[in-house]
Amino acid sequence: MSEDLLLMKMKEHGIRPTAVRLMIGRVLDSADHPMSSLEIEMALDTVDRSTITRTLAIFGEKSLIHIIEDGSGASKYEICTSDHEETSSDMHLHFHCRKCGQTNCLPIPIPDVNLPGGFKAETANFTITGLCDKCNR
Repeated sequence: MSEDLLLMKMKEHGIRPTAVRLMIGRVLDSADHPMSSLEIEMALDTVDRSTITRTLAIFGEKSLIHIIEDGSGASKYEICTSDHEETSSDMHLHFHCRKCGQTNCLPIPIPDVNLPGGFKAETANFTITGLCDKCNR
């Protein structure tokens, strides 16, 4: 996504686009897989861990990113594809490789689940664990 589009997305989500927030947003947007805060920190060696943590919390609170719990003990983060609120098009499966530790987005939507009366789903996290194509060779 272009710098202008990232700026627009941040403003749409009510996030003040500081230089550091833009740096973190660019790193997440350019990644080919959801990233952990440690991976973001390694990519941005000039930004301290607490700033990254605070920024990710704001991004999550404002629905700019998805937070993925893949069972590894470290949350992973990716930019949402929808315009603002999380939609069903944003909710997709993830695959966590138990050997290399990488988590990947899969272009498969999360299956619909019929919840009992009175229950309202707000988000869903569906992660499959196993060996990725590289580690399975």
